[in-house]
Amino acid sequence: MGICLPGAVASPAADDPPERFSHGVLIRFEGPITPMLQQYLFRKLDAAERDRADLVIVEIDSPGGFVDASIAIAERLRDTRWAHTVAYVPREAISGAAIAALGCDEIVMAPDARIGDAGPIYQGEDSQFRHAPEKIRDYLAQTVRDLAEAKGRPPAIAEAMVDRDAVVYRVKDRRTGRETLLSEREIQADADPDRWEKVKMVPESEKGKFLTVNGKSALALGLADATASGRDALRVRYRLSGELRIVEPSGVDTAVYLLNLPIVTGLLFVIGLVALYVEFSAPGIGLGGLTAVLCFALFFWSRFLGGTADWLEVILFLSGLLFLAVELFVLPGFGVAGLTGLLLLLTSLILAGQTFVIPRTEQQWSVLTDTLLVIFASGGVFLVAAVVLTKYLGEIPVLGMLQLRPPDPSETGRGAGAPMGQQAGLEPGDRGVADSPLRPAGKVRFGQQFVDVVTEGLLVDKGATVEVVKISGNRVVVREVLPKEEGGSAK
Repeated sequence: MGICLPGAVASPAADDPPERFSHGVLIRFEGPITPMLQQYLFRKLDAAERDRADLVIVEIDSPGGFVDASIAIAERLRDTRWAHTVAYVPREAISGAAIAALGCDEIVMAPDARIGDAGPIYQGEDSQFRHAPEKIRDYLAQTVRDLAEAKGRPPAIAEAMVDRDAVVYRVKDRRTGRETLLSEREIQADADPDRWEKVKMVPESEKGKFLTVNGKSALALGLADATASGRDALRVRYRLSGELRIVEPSGVDTAVYLLNLPIVTGLLFVIGLVALYVEFSAPGIGLGGLTAVLCFALFFWSRFLGGTADWLEVILFLSGLLFLAVELFVLPGFGVAGLTGLLLLLTSLILAGQTFVIPRTEQQWSVLTDTLLVIFASGGVFLVAAVVLTKYLGEIPVLGMLQLRPPDPSETGRGAGAPMGQQAGLEPGDRGVADSPLRPAGKVRFGQQFVDVVTEGLLVDKGATVEVVKISGNRVVVREVLPKEEGGSAK
């Protein structure tokens, strides 16, 4: 949906002590909930399953975040069958973090920790946050009710966290004497609403407020299963026979985080584009192409693990490169294939940086704007670099090594001190035949001599007749001779 959410003491209820566990892991889950944090948790859960953990404690300390990511986390935890899952809240699980906690088999909180306040909000055009439309609130309310029911928690309490109009009462069944928690809407929707005697309103569910409770109140309301003052209390509660392993971010996690930073993403784009340009300027070397492949592979890899890219973006990117290759090598010029290739490349890079296709909220527009800013800023830097490389490619250290060189002077009989054009005995007006495609650099045969040249900017096919326009130091500039111009001198 792309909407954001505003960011050991045994249970007095004397629930039966949990069974003994032998292999427990604790995964730290802190900060705003984003697709990247979602994928981080999923990777750690996969690792815990491979390690045959039978107890997974997710230590949540978060102000909330994206609705979609929060629900996906809750559903992943709800569907985990290979281990007993526990949401431990030492400080706060607000908004989306509270929704994520509902997916666990148990919720354990520090006595003064807070959970709740999960009403969905969005950012308006004036940058002010507002409550989400009723359609979204109803969807989210039903989602959290389902999550609560799946783990035996009061659905009304869960609903009150996301619906400020859901007033909850402790009620008594006049027929059986059983007490439970129901919202006003649930009471009125019952086939016999008079059977329920209202004992007391839950004060935290007062109309106009999103339910938020501390650990003690959450335990009394059945939202939490126990309170615990720290990790040592958790070890005692779950009677771990082994150590509780604390999961830390790995090198892969750090790399994914760094590669998703806008400045690093922009740097990858610039290096990749410049490498491609060098590859086309000096065909056959391969180093530029390999560098470009590495840069864009790192970009998509980081987006895959960051949760914003899938195979669609990769397919679009490769299709864009294919169209550009057709334009460059099969249909020279700049036409439909080239324009289509550029559009496919741009689309793939944009989609790889976000979780939506069409922005619908202010926050999504902000994400799209940031993505476009990185792409176009990188494109601008690349254009400047391309101009510099076109003019000075043979004079720049390292890059000059990538440029194709003429034969050694000793092989041509020319003086070693003469510039390239003079070494080949060339003068403006001399004509030769392109021995390789000139895009814009390449090799031309003048008689028995092969000389590296650059064109005035246009692409020239292999076998075309070209004419020397200018010789400047080591640069030989040529242009294609059109059929009607044929007949001049050639070497």
